Amino acid sequence: MFGSGSPGFGMPHGADEDTPVFVISVAAQLSGLHAQTLRSYDRMGLVSPGRTTGGGRRYSMRDIAQLREVQRLSQSEGVNLAGVKRIIDLENQVEALQARVTELAEELSAAYAAAEQAAAAVHASYRKDLVPFRQQNALVVWKPTR
Repeated sequence: MFGSGSPGFGMPHGADEDTPVFVISVAAQLSGLHAQTLRSYDRMGLVSPGRTTGGGRRYSMRDIAQLREVQRLSQSEGVNLAGVKRIIDLENQVEALQARVTELAEELSAAYAAAEQAAAAVHASYRKDLVPFRQQNALVVWKPTR
């Protein structure tokens, strides 16, 4: 019916899986659920469809997939809706944390590159007329003259 991750049949040009385009009746048909169940899931926070200026719900393909997952967890896995809500919240938290780790890794990589450039600039600024001196252990006796 729809390709995963790509705009499918009936999707407006330029729409992606996050674009809220489906009215509740179409979303109900695509998810295999009753429209009243979708309203209930919305009130419970299991899915958060977009809204029109008039307040009508508009579902994206990601919302449809979420509805199917809620149905699968509750019917096939026997998880109650409070448990499903907790699973969704934890998955969202993991996704946000993974994005933050990626962001921090990129910042760290940039900081390493900047440190390497700074070290290279310091090394490039060394005076070329100085001769390296190898330090040796030696005893030097100094006798000041009067």
